[in-house]
Amino acid sequence: MLIGVPKEIKNHEYRVGLTPAAVKEFVQHSHQVWVETQAGHSIGFTDEHYIEAGAEIIDSAAKIFAKADMIVKVKEPQANECKMLRPGQTLYTYLHLAPDPIQTQLLVESGATCIAYETVTDNRNTLPLLAPMSEVAGRMSVQAGAHYLEKAQGGSGTLLGGVPGVAPGKVVVIGGGVVGLNAAKMAMGIGADVTILDRSLNRLRELDDIFEGRLATVFSTAESIEYYTSRADLVIGAVLVPGAAAPKLLNREHIKKMKPGSVVVDVAIDQGGCFETSRATTHQDPVYIIDDVVHYCVANMPGGVARTSTMALNNATLPFGLALANKGPKQAMLDDPHLLNGLNVHQGKVTYKAVVDALGKELNLEYMDAKTALETL
Repeated sequence: MLIGVPKEIKNHEYRVGLTPAAVKEFVQHSHQVWVETQAGHSIGFTDEHYIEAGAEIIDSAAKIFAKADMIVKVKEPQANECKMLRPGQTLYTYLHLAPDPIQTQLLVESGATCIAYETVTDNRNTLPLLAPMSEVAGRMSVQAGAHYLEKAQGGSGTLLGGVPGVAPGKVVVIGGGVVGLNAAKMAMGIGADVTILDRSLNRLRELDDIFEGRLATVFSTAESIEYYTSRADLVIGAVLVPGAAAPKLLNREHIKKMKPGSVVVDVAIDQGGCFETSRATTHQDPVYIIDDVVHYCVANMPGGVARTSTMALNNATLPFGLALANKGPKQAMLDDPHLLNGLNVHQGKVTYKAVVDALGKELNLEYMDAKTALETL
């Protein structure tokens, strides 16, 4: 199989679909890999590194899209990339389709087979290809929040860890999954007062055990969200409904009740955001202020630490990618129900129900389950 790795073109996106080490694995399995020139240059992976791993360096993304059997990326394809996809081609990357009708329509029109990292599952009922970036984003959320709490950045001037004689800042994390766990680790590590809200009592028990009672665990209700966020210095939105648009858990009235100069970080922004006042921002222009509350809603947050993120992501995506290449996409997905869960679009049909639930009426989409699509189209 010919594997194509184009350079990412989203704003301040320096990650790359395959590291040289991952390229070497594909080559050792008798596959050919084309990498766009300087695709990994910004994070220390030079063209020479890729050549040494067995890749061929290509001077344009257009040539890669025109010939490759499978395109491996990190971020969702931008509009011009979507238009280069074609029937019979496989796209393997993050998609986040539910809040993105334009991308969804373009992928449907492309006729390509589109596999989303964020909906691939495993036998523990977790999301193994989303987890590495969730770990990074959770840790970065506290780092970003602490920075924007500085007075010069528009914040209240609060040091999250406090100092002797001065109470630490209050951090509220909404969602106790991978993002929330890692956010809590970072916040507690710098000495903040941390509360985590979740709707699963079992998860709250797990978190209480993990942190040995050193953080507050609270069952998430509209009342508890309003109470704790109104007293917080930093609120981190860490909720996830796999493949679906994020629920809006913090509305405009909640924001108005927060302390002036407090900060909200919406890690769910890739799925549309979990705060009513959220809109996607970039690393170049990361924040805006509404009702004296600083909003950080960068859609590709892990791209800020692109080298770490790329290596962590490749550790997770490589086994599935090799299966797709070795067996062919159809057989690989039919053999592995967890990889099959990653199929979102196939030959003009949307095969992930949460996407149809979110966009079906707007785009006149009909749902076809992934297995049926693979076997009949």
